Amino acid sequence: MIFNRLVDFLGVPGQSIPMQTVETARLDLVFMALADPTRRAILALLLEDDMAVTDVAAPFEMSLAAISKHLGILASAGLISQEKRGRVKWCKLEPDALRDASIWMQTFGHFEAVHLDAFERFLTQELEPPPPGPAA
Repeated sequence: MIFNRLVDFLGVPGQSIPMQTVETARLDLVFMALADPTRRAILALLLEDDMAVTDVAAPFEMSLAAISKHLGILASAGLISQEKRGRVKWCKLEPDALRDASIWMQTFGHFEAVHLDAFERFLTQELEPPPPGPAA
């Protein structure tokens, strides 16, 4: 499904695609993959070391097929890579995709946090009724 969205998003082969569009599509895939708590938990497991698919599936109460779908989405987003060693499929965390997302999010970090106390004082001053003027 995600791969189909990417193909639809990127267009027909041979068309010129602005680089920003490709980067945006890549970030969309990363954030869609990170939106699911199971996939985030899988990434946390893979922080320690490479793991076989069966070992990744062990802590979860779902079928191996369901875990494989989650792993496929993570792989499509570039967050993990999968390699077959003998009869066992291994998963490895690929931190570069997370780095790109982190860099994108840091662009919003230059905005200062709203100081609620100062904002409350400002509103209090602005909303105060004007002092009564001299009686005429």
